Amino acid sequence: MSDPDASAAPSDLLFNQSLEKGLAVLSAFNSRRRTMTLAEAAAAAGISKSSAQRMVHTLEVLGLVRKQAQTRRYELTPRALQIGFAYLAADALIELANPFVAELARVTGETCNLTEPDGSDMVYVARFVSAKFVPIHMPIGSRIPMYCTGAGRAYLCALPEAEAQALLLQSERAVHTQHTQTDVAEIAALLARARREGFATNREELFLGDMSIAAPIVGALGRPLGAVHVVAPTSRWSLEEATQRLAPAVIECARAISGSARSLG
Repeated sequence: MSDPDASAAPSDLLFNQSLEKGLAVLSAFNSRRRTMTLAEAAAAAGISKSSAQRMVHTLEVLGLVRKQAQTRRYELTPRALQIGFAYLAADALIELANPFVAELARVTGETCNLTEPDGSDMVYVARFVSAKFVPIHMPIGSRIPMYCTGAGRAYLCALPEAEAQALLLQSERAVHTQHTQTDVAEIAALLARARREGFATNREELFLGDMSIAAPIVGALGRPLGAVHVVAPTSRWSLEEATQRLAPAVIECARAISGSARSLG
């Protein structure tokens, strides 16, 4: 029987397993698990119930979680935002890109976003929301898979092909809608097209009604740092119209950010 408290890095003498478990408990809270009992926290974090009890108690003392008076279930507190906000405040790319993404939103009249890579996902780090209808709410910190999104494909197309291929192979590549592309060869062909055209697309592959046009942000060493994308709901745009009218502005925005980001690597 496997040990639920076994660390992912047991041979690393500097690795702090208690910190790992505490962060695992914090990360276990999400839109599907807004509140949890100790047993649920233990299962979600992959640790024993006794470890979960210690971790939750410590987090409660630190003010990061609290117990609901009526249900006796645990939930995050606003103080937990300090961890994520520290990243947003310290990330130089966000500060640099914000004016450009804001201008892209003004020019296109649509919601525009800045995303950065984490593993095989892209993470929303800046968002300028249009007054027009947007089919999906994606707050800062939301994660989307690279393989089936415009932002992810924009990032992948700026990587060396071998690296992009490796990220695709390690992705789960789940089917989200009837439009989701999961075949590695087919996605690789889309990446090759994105390299030629300077932008990538997604049409309802992650969410129905959602379409995006994205371009990569590249640093001084030619490595992609992230991607900028505009949301083009299928209720207002066809793919052909979006690529003709929105793609040039997205490419220009990404190039402007890339030019200013040369000092970031």
